Formats: sequence, structure tokens, C-alpha cells
Amino acid sequence: MEKPLVGVLPLYDSEKESYWMLPGYMKGIEDAGGIPIMLPLTTDGEAILRLANTLDGFLFTGGHDINPKLYGEEIGDKCGEICVARDTMEAKLFKQVIELDKPALGICRGLQLFNVLLGGTLYQDIPTQLSHSHIKHKQKPPYTEPVHNVYIAKNTLLYHILQTDTLKVNSYHHQGIQTISEQLESAATAEDGLIEAVVMPNRKFTLAVQWHPEFNYEFDDDNFKLFVEFVRACK
Repeated sequence: MEKPLVGVLPLYDSEKESYWMLPGYMKGIEDAGGIPIMLPLTTDGEAILRLANTLDGFLFTGGHDINPKLYGEEIGDKCGEICVARDTMEAKLFKQVIELDKPALGICRGLQLFNVLLGGTLYQDIPTQLSHSHIKHKQKPPYTEPVHNVYIAKNTLLYHILQTDTLKVNSYHHQGIQTISEQLESAATAEDGLIEAVVMPNRKFTLAVQWHPEFNYEFDDDNFKLFVEFVRACK
């Protein structure tokens, strides 16, 4: 069987006006048996439709904060840098991916994006809006080190993949799910109740996690399984 082609959404450096990529996103797919292809940030509807039809799956990467206007809020003081090009392109692509039922894996921003585009809302800044939390959601380097536990819901795709109800994860985010979309199911939560993974029921493979498997999959079997099962679904 041919290796599947997996579209990977690029990160964007506004100062250099350039696309860039963390190697773990690409290498994770390669090591799991897929061929990663970094996508352009295009608003061309015909191009996006062709990408959605042609490629076998899509990895929605981490990065910028999502524009709060997408979930009906004004941009607050604690909201970080926004990338309109990413928000626009990823919204159009995700719509096509869902309609075609192509496998989709979201990481960090990817989880937040899935939730917002399906009608959910976010905390613009966890430290100020979830002030009771004692969890370290935005750790300092090295990002390979796990810093808190997540508790995985049984009878979910994530539990089926990992076969465990507890996982210690790394964490580097200051935004997160406040209200979950009615089209998603929570698949994991942190000790403070913050949703750390979601799945979209009745889809081939639509899964997103708040942590960063691209940093430690090489020596963490559980995080490597996420790439392996995603690539397998793309086949």
C-alpha cells in the first residue's frame, strides 16, 4: 500500500513574513509511515478544495491564538498574536475536510480551532480566566518533559488508541476550551477540569489534543501512537 500523503498546516512568522515548521510535526508523520506535505496559506477556494480532495489526511498544528471574533468575543488584553491568514485558510480547509470525512489530527491550536469552527468558545487567557487552576499549562523548556496528568474518557477514540485512562503530558498554551462544541466529545481532561482532548463522533478520525506529541513522540510510545493511528487512518 502506498504511503498516505498528509497535509500539514504551516506556522507563520509575521516579522519575517515566512512560513516555518517544527520538525516533529513532519518527522512524526514520516516515522509513522506517511509522507508529510507543508501546505500554503491560501484563500483560493478552488485550491483548498483540490487539496482536501487530493491529500489523504490533515494535521492542524499549534501556533497563534485564534481570533476571538470567531467565537463572538472582542479581543482581550491577554489575547496573544493572531494570524488572520491561518484563521481564514484553516477554516475553509477544515470545512472541506469534515465534509469529505478525511482524517484530521489537531495539536494545541488545532484543538482550539476544531472547537471554535464547530461552535465552541475558548478561554482567551487561562491564568486570568481559570485562576483557581494549579496546573502548569504553559511550561518552560525543555518541552519534552511532561508536567501534568490528563484523564482519558473511556469509550473514546483516544482511549482506544492509548488503552490507558491516565497520561502525563507536556503543556504549552495559555488558551483552551471554555465551552465545548455540541459536535465534539471531550476525550480527556486535566485535574482542573480543562478539556485536553476532543473527538468528533461518527467520523473516520477527527481527534485533537491540547498537548504537544511532536516534541516527545520519539521516546514516548503513547504519543507516537497518536501519529501511528492517525497515519493508519489516512491509509
